[in-house]
Amino acid sequence: MKLHFMKYRKLSYWISGILLIVSIVALFTRGLNYGIDFAGGISMEVTPVQADYTIDKMRHDLAAYTPELQAVDNNSILIRVGLPKGATDAQQNERVREIKDILSNRVEYSQVQIVGPKIGGELVRGGILAILVSFVLMAVYIWIRYRGGYAVGSFVSLILDFVLMFGFFSIVGLEFNQTAIAVILMGIGYSINDKVVNYDRIDENIKKYHKMPMDDIIDLSVNEMLSRTVMTSITTILALLGLFVFGGMALRDFAIAMTFSVVMGTLTSIYISNVVLYHFNLRETKY
Repeated sequence: MKLHFMKYRKLSYWISGILLIVSIVALFTRGLNYGIDFAGGISMEVTPVQADYTIDKMRHDLAAYTPELQAVDNNSILIRVGLPKGATDAQQNERVREIKDILSNRVEYSQVQIVGPKIGGELVRGGILAILVSFVLMAVYIWIRYRGGYAVGSFVSLILDFVLMFGFFSIVGLEFNQTAIAVILMGIGYSINDKVVNYDRIDENIKKYHKMPMDDIIDLSVNEMLSRTVMTSITTILALLGLFVFGGMALRDFAIAMTFSVVMGTLTSIYISNVVLYHFNLRETKY
């Protein structure tokens, strides 16, 4: 059965435009939920000495600090507490002492880490720089690898991928930290790889079918690669499902964000990059 993807090219423009606007509005109105890595705060890994001192009791005792608690391996509990904006070193150390006084000798400390606002700001700048550098390098690769419509289609979908990933983090409210940066870069890399595979098949079919209309060539090429695209996406999502179910809270956000990036990358490869490609006379494209 041959699916006619180009039949819905106008609808794909509308849907992409709406998602793009929603993502941009969310970023300006809601912003990103910066984690301690970027916003600054205190991270402690503790192990209760007594079995009856549960995570719920610990959360109740620290309620005044609005903590984030999550269970990790070996009965340990990860405590994350934010810091006031502009907190000094003395205030940060004082906050650690206050938390330790509350927990008293009911826990043992495996790790205590303080990320000050200054360090958090440097990490934000470093993360943004990493994304910008990767964007430029991918754009350069696309331009070297392809020309004309291929390059424009890849570049447009690349921009859309980046904006939608940031919009997803903003709308869903997932914590935006260094792991989120890694998710975005991995997701975009997955998406670009999928587009390159599709473009290679389209280019082969253009040389093979000289008189076939462009929308039919694109549909034929996507259908020929569809089983490969779907199986790659499904196997990746199944692996991420395993992380979501068995990886604990530490990997749950990663699995959710990566699943979105895989689905998004697959759809933008089938529609956005190919729909943009449709508007170019590829038979005159020179490499």
